[in-house]
Amino acid sequence: MHINSRIYVAGHTGFIGSALVRHLKAKGCKNLILRTHKELDLTDCARTDKLFKDSHPEYVFLMAAKVGGIYANNAYPADFIFQNIAIQTNIIHSAYKHRVKKLLFPGSACIYPKYCAQPMKESHLLTGSIEPTSEPFAMAKIIGIKMCQFYNRQYKTDFICVVPATVYGPGDHFGREGHVVAGLIERANLAAIDPVRYKFTVWGTGSPKREFMFIDDAAEGLIFLMNKYDRGGLVHMGVGKETSVMALAEKVRNVIGYNGKIIFQKDKPDGTPRRLLDSSKIFSLGWRPKVSLDDGLRRTCDWYRKNK
Repeated sequence: MHINSRIYVAGHTGFIGSALVRHLKAKGCKNLILRTHKELDLTDCARTDKLFKDSHPEYVFLMAAKVGGIYANNAYPADFIFQNIAIQTNIIHSAYKHRVKKLLFPGSACIYPKYCAQPMKESHLLTGSIEPTSEPFAMAKIIGIKMCQFYNRQYKTDFICVVPATVYGPGDHFGREGHVVAGLIERANLAAIDPVRYKFTVWGTGSPKREFMFIDDAAEGLIFLMNKYDRGGLVHMGVGKETSVMALAEKVRNVIGYNGKIIFQKDKPDGTPRRLLDSSKIFSLGWRPKVSLDDGLRRTCDWYRKNK
């Protein structure tokens, strides 16, 4: 991938997609193909194919997706599975038809079994039952990964699939439908501003452990893989360290400056107990994340207060 390559970033207005575009532009990439949802509904097969026919992308980052946390998956399961399968199917098939040189498809750590051995290896995919609270999104992602693998096998395409750790940072989806870090930051901030009206609540017991990666590290990792990784099967992109939700909530409380109580809602689901990726494959290629969790949380909280 060169600075003059035609690069299509599907979902460029989203959380990870927008960060990816910033990093590509910073590297001097000039021929970025970008379409908003208003300009192009990627669930429309014919219109998606026309984009590829007219724009001739050489490289594709398939970042477009319907995303959200436990609440959103529970509330909109049909939307999650339909929209994600439609989007990724249309893009993957059009990339094959129009001879794209390389496509990158991101999965999610929720694709692995609920009680998966830790750290999770790429080979653990489809070795057990998925956590029900993530099932609509996870099933769609598994289908996308398998589709890339089967197209590589039958058509000799170069479609690579990466599973990142839980990504957080400036620009994340804040509110009850967002991911864990963004949700904690918003609730802690509201409780600090108005402790009478708002409480710092956390779904579940706080015992689940997750692996958190800052958005800039994620964007750099995706570009690294597009340049350095070819037809090697599924690859993990993590930080190599897990943090409990309870410890994360404490960190967020300290950064926000909230002195009140953290209320764990034990009647709410915890989700999968642990999600630690074995990222030895990408580490062996020479990539490592740079931003610590403490530094990343500070930068995210600063951004939230300035922008939200």
